[in-house]
Amino acid sequence: MLPWYINNELLLILAYLLGSFPTGYLAGRLLKGIDIREVGSGSTGATNVLRTLGKVPAIVVLLIDVLKGALAIAAVNFAFTQLPGWLYYTKVVDVNLANWQPWMIVLAGLLALLGHSKPIWLNFKGGKSVATSLGVLLAMDWRVGLSTIAVFAISLAISRIVSLSSITGAISVTALMIAFRQPLPYCLFAIAGGIYVIWLHRTNIQRLLTGTEPRFGQALPEQPEDGG
Repeated sequence: MLPWYINNELLLILAYLLGSFPTGYLAGRLLKGIDIREVGSGSTGATNVLRTLGKVPAIVVLLIDVLKGALAIAAVNFAFTQLPGWLYYTKVVDVNLANWQPWMIVLAGLLALLGHSKPIWLNFKGGKSVATSLGVLLAMDWRVGLSTIAVFAISLAISRIVSLSSITGAISVTALMIAFRQPLPYCLFAIAGGIYVIWLHRTNIQRLLTGTEPRFGQALPEQPEDGG
């Protein structure tokens, strides 16, 4: 039986690897033979895929990126409730998994976000982790996830700017966690994850402040990174 800390370290590594699956990059290579990091915004996210490859590839990339975050959380839940390597500590060593599980979910979620934005396979240059963070939220509590989608959609309908809508959604998550009475670890994830997603949009924020951020469907200026 592996030591408790090794079991959990392996689980967190899995969460990072799930997040780092290079969906947008593979779409660019398979469909057009291009490195999507060198075209458009330079992001591997769904927004750049939409501008570079079209609607259908963007939808597929978006769904897979959401799934990556959800799978990272599902892996933790499965391990803590089904796998002998964790149940052993409940029955023999008397570890209270119910106390540890929310914290492990938070760590796995953060590592999934890190994996998407800093994938080891792409020299740590990925996307903005918006879709992956949505998958994490949906797996934590579907009400929070769907409410975040609603905030994003309303913001996009009003502003027609993807990056601004992503930032608005990231800001709203903490309030939504509190509103739905989520545990403290999840609220802390909302704060940390929201700050991280906003930080990844720092170039977009500069363009928003100067009024040069493109609206949804508009061509992107020739400069690196965009909200995708």
